[in-house]
Amino acid sequence: MGGLAKGSFRDLMGVLKDTASLSKAALLSKPSTVGLQVAVLRATTHEPSNPPNEKQITALLSFGHSSRLIASACIDALMGRLHQTRNSTVALKCLITIHHIIRRGSFILQDQLSIYPSTGGRNYLNLSNFRDNASPESWELSSWVRWYATFLEQLLLTSRVLGFLFSSDSDKAEDRNKITALLNYDLLKEVGALVSVVEEICRAPESLFAHGNGLVHEVISLVGEDYRSAQKEISLQIDELRQRVNSFTFEEAMDLVRLLKRLENCREKVIGFLFMNKKNTMVDVFWDSIGEVRTKIGSVKDYGERKLLLGVEKVEKASESARFGDRVLRLGDPVHFSSTRFSLDLGSVSSLNSVDNQRMNHQ
Repeated sequence: MGGLAKGSFRDLMGVLKDTASLSKAALLSKPSTVGLQVAVLRATTHEPSNPPNEKQITALLSFGHSSRLIASACIDALMGRLHQTRNSTVALKCLITIHHIIRRGSFILQDQLSIYPSTGGRNYLNLSNFRDNASPESWELSSWVRWYATFLEQLLLTSRVLGFLFSSDSDKAEDRNKITALLNYDLLKEVGALVSVVEEICRAPESLFAHGNGLVHEVISLVGEDYRSAQKEISLQIDELRQRVNSFTFEEAMDLVRLLKRLENCREKVIGFLFMNKKNTMVDVFWDSIGEVRTKIGSVKDYGERKLLLGVEKVEKASESARFGDRVLRLGDPVHFSSTRFSLDLGSVSSLNSVDNQRMNHQ
């Protein structure tokens, strides 16, 4: 009873805080930013469990279709809300809203998000120390806040490597067609960035309580969409690399084998986290293809090792035979001097001697 009363009291205080924040935004915000301040507050209320609804998300995304100044103010308001709160529910709703911007936002809204903070760096959202110790549930949700923020940071970093927000709903056919023009090094770099996204999914908190929470369920759903986007991109890139396998250097083959091994290590955790161990044919096909490519690349790597060793042996044998051969000067071999003015060819000398002998016989 006491726990229920405590939770109810906290929920009531959250409602009062939301009302006060809305009133404050209406009174103190600039006329040009009142609407976006209200949109941010409505999408990130203290109401537990329920994620922002479609109407609230759409209202906030609409500010990305005006000026760059308004889009920047929208991102600043959202980030201000995220960094000022100590409530795990509000923090998760802010992160869910950010995720929707990454997936569905306009170009200028995504652009303002990608350059935040202006100093750049890895820790975009800066929530690694977030703690909400109001209750056992909020404490557990805090681990989801920290992980989800790190995942979104990795998503933005990977998108920077790719040159576009790969989890976006917009058509990236043109970007994907550029894969064939990439060098092996750049292609491997992109695969590595995508593998990092999958690895971050594997670091999701293991929580029985949280999986029954509406906010966490929404997070898992959004992350699942990103996983499918990453899987699609990886499949395209692996298919391109498969066609180049015979042109790989030994180092490139080793790098790809390591990347595929890292990816395969994620298989069980990802399937368990996103699909709750349900049978999924498309998932199985993807992972089976990764295993086949790794086996093929491994064969090429082994062949490359043997080829490299054989090449070394040939060079050593050639060097051994050359040690004596270089000491013997044969007729017709050029003689090299440090100055080209004195370069002579023994073949030419032989010809001159022949001419001199003919002259002497004639005489």
